[in-house]
Amino acid sequence: MAGAGNRVARLALIQFESVLCDPAANTTTACALIADAAAQGADLVVLPELFSTGYELNIVGPRIPELAEPIDGPTVTALQQAARQANCYVVAGLALTHAMPGVAYNSAVLIDRSGNLAGVYDKQHLWALERFYFRSGEGSPVFDTDFGRLGILICYDLGFPEVARMLALQGAEILVCPSAWCAEDMDVWDVNVPARALENTAFVAAVNRFGCEDKLVMPGHTKVCNPRGHVVAELQEETAGVLHVELDLDDVVRHRVSSPYLRDRRPDLYDQVLLP
Repeated sequence: MAGAGNRVARLALIQFESVLCDPAANTTTACALIADAAAQGADLVVLPELFSTGYELNIVGPRIPELAEPIDGPTVTALQQAARQANCYVVAGLALTHAMPGVAYNSAVLIDRSGNLAGVYDKQHLWALERFYFRSGEGSPVFDTDFGRLGILICYDLGFPEVARMLALQGAEILVCPSAWCAEDMDVWDVNVPARALENTAFVAAVNRFGCEDKLVMPGHTKVCNPRGHVVAELQEETAGVLHVELDLDDVVRHRVSSPYLRDRRPDLYDQVLLP
């Protein structure tokens, strides 16, 4: 596993199939997968968007008030124990009421190797029905790990270059994107993931759900792109599975010199654009 001064990160990206509205069952499955991935050397295990409840909001949405949990609720507590026992970092997407009681966010937690809650990211751009059940997030935190700097965005956020750019400007080297991307929009998925990697000279690890929830089909195709926007790993089979990938984070340093998009920005020009 990675340690201090080691620039190699081993990721396990879990293409998860949820049981709708059953956080206990989904969390049990997830914790077993975390243990197995860490046993194979993973430094960071990533679960997709709303892994604990399922995503189909025509079904899950009306139950969000009862399914969303506080930060010290059973799902996060179980994930903390799993991360501690496995000695790995965990990123997991779930519905949280961490900011104030009764207000749900479409969130992702970062848990460190010791089982501590290292941070929370709340989805900033809400897709379709999400706006009826969640409040949008406002912050773009970047987290230090023992292998590098990590930023989190969630699904639809990937279509807004500003989110990934805010993370990259804070030094994020790996952008992790838990998602619930539907089958009819996979052409957009295949454009957005490499684009966000190239323009920010960062690794992008986009973790999609798999499964059919009522009429919503999510085919997976979890993938990782390198700082030149090349796909370096992808789950091609449309099934539940785990994508293992090893990243050399010194590639980020090298490409930020050879492809200096971040250095050569002209924010003095961008500020002149006034949008409605």
